[in-house]
Order: sequence, then C-alpha cells, then structure tokens
Amino acid sequence: MNQERAQADFQTKSHPSRPMKFLDPPQIEMIDEALAALGEFGEVRLVVEKGRLRFVVTQKSHDALKWEADLRMARQSRIEPEETS
Repeated sequence: MNQERAQADFQTKSHPSRPMKFLDPPQIEMIDEALAALGEFGEVRLVVEKGRLRFVVTQKSHDALKWEADLRMARQSRIEPEETS
C-alpha cells in the first residue's frame, strides 16, 4: 500500500497528466544513484525480465588519454636517481 501511495505522490509531483507505466519511485531513485556514481564517463543499462525491471548494470569508463598521463607521472615519481660508487 505504501508503494502505491508513494507512486501516486511521485506522479502528482512530476507529471500529473502522465502516470508512470513501468518504474516506481524506488526504482527511479536506484537509477539516479547509479547515474550519479558513474563519474565523468560510464553507462547504465536496465535489464528487464518477464516485463519487470530486474537489474541495473553500471559500467564505469576512464579517459585513456588522462589515464596514460596519470601512469606516466606515477612512473616518474618512482624513478630515483642512481647512486654512483
């Protein structure tokens, strides 16, 4: 009963003339959290089984050019001058 009430409240606040047909408020919050967690690059995939949302799959990506620069700086900081005997 609480879920139905929450969905009705959400519909009234977001789109009073267009009722939600598939997602309920907790699912929308879950998707929003997944999107926020991605950072600069990534994907969110929704998997539906038997007409119901079953999984939210996230894939975080990294910019290869920035990643390479980070690795180069890390390598340089590890290189210490050789001791001469």
